[in-house]
Amino acid sequence: MSTEPAGGASNAAPADAESNSTELSARRTGMSFQRTRMSADRTLMSVIRTSLSLIGFGFTIYQMFQRLFDAGILRSAVSARRFGETLVVLGIVMLVLGIGYHVAFMLELRRHRELLKADGLIHAETRFPASLVLITALLLLGSGLVAIYSMVFDVDFLS
Repeated sequence: MSTEPAGGASNAAPADAESNSTELSARRTGMSFQRTRMSADRTLMSVIRTSLSLIGFGFTIYQMFQRLFDAGILRSAVSARRFGETLVVLGIVMLVLGIGYHVAFMLELRRHRELLKADGLIHAETRFPASLVLITALLLLGSGLVAIYSMVFDVDFLS
């Protein structure tokens, strides 16, 4: 026979129930920071995808028309090359803006989290790990800068 009161009510004192409720709320709030961080990472991933497409298409267009010009098939490839360069620059600018927004957002999120920790509303025991998405974005930015440098100054890094 159970000693629990009818209806599943707890024998805990009201102060304990309030303490438990506060603890659960603090944990949910802490987890919401993790979800918000992952959401910011997903946003940066969408910026990376778009930037990668722009940089890749721009570099491909540039190279294709340059090769056709070098083979003597085209008399001029200047406008197509400029279009390719423009796509690469657009991809780089978009990536720089996305990285800047991501870093600013994450710094503000960390600041807000520290304020809640100082007020005792969350525990904030876990640290935010390094963002692999941000590292990937920075590597892509470096690749994009190398690509535009090679296009503008006609440098071939592979030969």
